[in-house]
Amino acid sequence: MVGASEALLFHGGEGERVAKRHRSATLLDLDILDCPVCCEALATPIFQCDNGHLACSSCCPKLRNKCPSCAFPVGHNRCRAMESILESTLVPCPNEMFGCTKTCFYGKESAHEKECIFSQCSCPSRECDYTGSYKDLYAHYKLTHSKFSWSIKCGIPYTAVMFISNKILIKRVHESKLLFAVQCFREPCGVYVTVSCIAPSAPEVGQFSYRLSYTKDGQTVIYESPEVKKVRKVSFETPQENFMLIPHNLLLRSGLLMIELCIVDKLNQE
Repeated sequence: MVGASEALLFHGGEGERVAKRHRSATLLDLDILDCPVCCEALATPIFQCDNGHLACSSCCPKLRNKCPSCAFPVGHNRCRAMESILESTLVPCPNEMFGCTKTCFYGKESAHEKECIFSQCSCPSRECDYTGSYKDLYAHYKLTHSKFSWSIKCGIPYTAVMFISNKILIKRVHESKLLFAVQCFREPCGVYVTVSCIAPSAPEVGQFSYRLSYTKDGQTVIYESPEVKKVRKVSFETPQENFMLIPHNLLLRSGLLMIELCIVDKLNQE
């Protein structure tokens, strides 16, 4: 540790002042806060063997509570000193270079990054490797891939027309500067249809719900979701939940889908 500094903090009520020394330091190598077994960030509880070798709570059962360095038992004695260091170590947000000024406790960066407004989002086009903030991504997609997307407004039903083989259709909401991905997945039981918003889960992005409706030969399939899932990168893996299922007997031979889609801005409903 280098760059240590001290300051006096005063606490107490009227007529009483108690000085408490506050010290801070700079940690040169954050790797010492990682588990030496799995190399992931340590998290409480942290355990140590009689020789002082550390292991995280996840690794101890896998090691059968046997220290890999010296074979002494590990998983019973807590390392309170390292836990105190861990709980007092703040690091910059991974998006500091993009403008985020917040700090978070070491090992908790990923939790903050999911909700950080500065988190980078990936272009949904498979041939494009662009990444940027969700608003910059909106501008990029509108400028570069406009012929593959259409603009819609929240609260108004639109017909999304796509071939199942295309797998994805992008809708742009100009007011929110957001991209919404309508995806379809052909499975043995039919076609799954999902809707996601390409943005971090930051409160500033907003909250949205959606409704899907598909009709063929007088038969209608309706799916309503109270929340649009936010993703920073579109996944082309078959979803396990939150999807509309269109059975094979309701599909057109051409593979064309005509789905009525309505996205609702839950915070700005008229």
